[in-house]
Amino acid sequence: MRKLGLIAGGGSLPVELASHCEAAGRAFAVMRLRTFADAALARHPGAEVGLGEFGKIFKSLRDEGCQVVCFAGNVSRPDFSALMPDARGLKVLPGLIVAARKGDDALLRRVLDEFEKEGFEIEGAHEVMGEMTLPRGRLGKVSPAQEHMADIDKALHVAREIGRLDIGQGAVVCDGLVLAVEAQEGTDAMLRRVADLPEAIRGRAERRLGVLAKAPKPIQETRVDLPTIGVATIHRAARAGLAGIVGETGRLLVVDREAVIAAADDVGLFILGVDPQERP
Repeated sequence: MRKLGLIAGGGSLPVELASHCEAAGRAFAVMRLRTFADAALARHPGAEVGLGEFGKIFKSLRDEGCQVVCFAGNVSRPDFSALMPDARGLKVLPGLIVAARKGDDALLRRVLDEFEKEGFEIEGAHEVMGEMTLPRGRLGKVSPAQEHMADIDKALHVAREIGRLDIGQGAVVCDGLVLAVEAQEGTDAMLRRVADLPEAIRGRAERRLGVLAKAPKPIQETRVDLPTIGVATIHRAARAGLAGIVGETGRLLVVDREAVIAAADDVGLFILGVDPQERP
């Protein structure tokens, strides 16, 4: 198996991927993105790198003998004027700025192009650790009730539509009312907004209502930016009074799956996977 270079942003996904590679005996090195990557990743071989240090990243990957790279973790859109690129980064930067004006997906594809030009193959997190994606049907002990089905349907429809418009990946619907859609703020911030809404229009712990749906954009680079849920998503959905979460089979990453299932079962949330072309 070829050695993997893990380009690590923030959050628990890069940590879980590193642990998986370690347990599976796959050789890997971690390029820790400065100010984003978890400090726990420092114990693995690799280097700390800045967003604009393309030359350092490519050299470090080659020094480590990596042939394949995987991008994982949260990285906010950079302030290009504040970047401190190296010589290779200076050559890349103008193209990144042009791509960024077309949206985050165009920016990600431009970054991937640079790695592929250098001879690295791209491997998605779901390919590194295949069991990370959402399966079809119920995940955990809790099933959606009949009263939730219309919200599941509408939330998925809204999530897919805002994806088609290149806005975001997630939406929350309760009793047929769209409570929130995700844009640049991300899922966690969207769920915090829902939790701040009046209880009269959302669920609560005693009577959970409403659904969070997440779906990738049609133009999305799924090797890098699949929608993701983790334990924090469960806790924030619970605080918002939601009844459950729905996503597309094979197109939603579930980080720390066993902990996610346990957390959802504990608070009484369902997690449901549906085929990408299927209505719930």
